[in-house]
Amino acid sequence: MWRDSCLNVPLNLIHVKLRRVVVTGLGSLTPIGNNTGEYWNSLVNGVSGAGPITRFDPSKFKTQFACEVKNFNSENFFERKEARKYDLYSQFGIVAADEAIADAAFNMEKLNCDRVGVIIASGIGGLETFITEVKNFVEGDGTPRFNPFFIPKMIADITSGHVSIKYGFRGPNFATVSACASSANGMVDAFNYIRLGKAEVFVVGGAEASISTAGVGGFNAMHALSTRNDDPKTASRPFDKDRDGFVIGEGSGILIFEELEHAISRGAKIYAEVAGAGLSGDAYHMTQPHPEGLGALIAMREALLDAEMVATDLDHINTHGTSTPLGDIVEPKAIQTLCGEHAYKVNINSTKSMTGHLLGAAGAVEAIASILAVKNDIIPPTINHFTDDPEIDNRLNFTFNKAQQRVVNAALSNTFGFGGHNASVIFKKYKE
Repeated sequence: MWRDSCLNVPLNLIHVKLRRVVVTGLGSLTPIGNNTGEYWNSLVNGVSGAGPITRFDPSKFKTQFACEVKNFNSENFFERKEARKYDLYSQFGIVAADEAIADAAFNMEKLNCDRVGVIIASGIGGLETFITEVKNFVEGDGTPRFNPFFIPKMIADITSGHVSIKYGFRGPNFATVSACASSANGMVDAFNYIRLGKAEVFVVGGAEASISTAGVGGFNAMHALSTRNDDPKTASRPFDKDRDGFVIGEGSGILIFEELEHAISRGAKIYAEVAGAGLSGDAYHMTQPHPEGLGALIAMREALLDAEMVATDLDHINTHGTSTPLGDIVEPKAIQTLCGEHAYKVNINSTKSMTGHLLGAAGAVEAIASILAVKNDIIPPTINHFTDDPEIDNRLNFTFNKAQQRVVNAALSNTFGFGGHNASVIFKKYKE
């Protein structure tokens, strides 16, 4: 149950009736599938989305590979003139939103669009647009001939605006920015808006397209990316002893969050219920996680408290699991502290081993994986595990290399970001 941050008491004790929230639509555009069906099939079968970078010539970069979206042609979705108004990250977000909205099967004539909100997050926004415009200025004669769409294409909130305009959704409309936790933060906001009665429906998720010279070069400068150029497909190896950094990815994940009675009244299919959510800050370091995973632990504990659940109720945890040296040690510690002996029974995985790290879109894309695990009772694997890390307790069930079937009544999805931003969201099977 959600506690008031000032009074530190449960909201139900101050007479706030919280409404239930369910997931009624999914949209995915990822490095391992251009729709949700393809994405889920690739996850279950352990498909790696990594390969040589095609977006630019990476030959001078330390990292020359990434998890790019494949076979994406904007002309299949937008008129050419229209596409020029959108950065690639917005194109990804709009396409995934279209799928999620179609999947939810609204009767648009009956839908009260004043009560439908949009939150589509991005950690970085239109990075390629920024690079292109600044480069054109620097290489020109100094005359400021900027494209009039420069700012609207670049800003991190614009995808929410485009989806709102396209469908006429007039509810709360904004973007959350908390680095790699951005779309997870957006889901927490959407969840709270709906259960507090501020909206009936939210189109919520994230989009990112940062596989560019500045994106790859910047993360290389931080020594954050894998440099396994000789074997890209096995480069993202969370929890493996020989991991050497994350693999940058791109794409979008969009979900439809809906108030339960609203969903029932229109006969909507329900994938899962949003059970609870927790947020925290590490208050420790600009990029490194707290060495004991304190921030991660707080976020997970808050999510369980919010959901009125205990750790033994969890069947699955989709970790942040980036394949970085420090993060992959810290998160399992936090899980063990949270779960005690149950930590050895819960299925843990990292779908980033297949998709790479979608930065601000990671939380939403991984939430979709968690929801489908609940829906289908299948845990996707953590691929590319070759050598146990002695600094990690390998008695934990990391679901290495092969999907596992089991009843999944509840799944927790973790997403953490630079700056010490932590978000945990719990999804559970919907029961009347």
